[in-house]
Amino acid sequence: MLYRFLYIFKDMKELGSYDELIRLMQQEKAALFYFSTPDCGVCKSIKPKVISLVQEHFPLLKLYYINTEAVPEARGQFSVYSVPVVLVFFQGREYIREARNFGIMELGAKIDRYYSMMFEKATQ
Repeated sequence: MLYRFLYIFKDMKELGSYDELIRLMQQEKAALFYFSTPDCGVCKSIKPKVISLVQEHFPLLKLYYINTEAVPEARGQFSVYSVPVVLVFFQGREYIREARNFGIMELGAKIDRYYSMMFEKATQ
């Protein structure tokens, strides 16, 4: 079980600076940014569900974690007033924002709408 837990978290890269965050938001074709703090209990329960959702249904969506205590500039610049916050970017633009209390199924449905348009067109 511990192995499964460690495996789940290997695909969400932690970002260490505001500059890196900005660069990836502009550079990635599709990316999910998960803003949290180490002490957030809700965040700890939702994070593995978000990762599983993306790995199972949206494999081309890159995953990034931002500890807002380590990168405080991100809080103000992205209006992160409570955690967790999920931002989903496609081609450098924010399309989805979910904060604090959100359902995984609803998040999946929102991602699917944009993801399918972007990646189904690319494969046709």
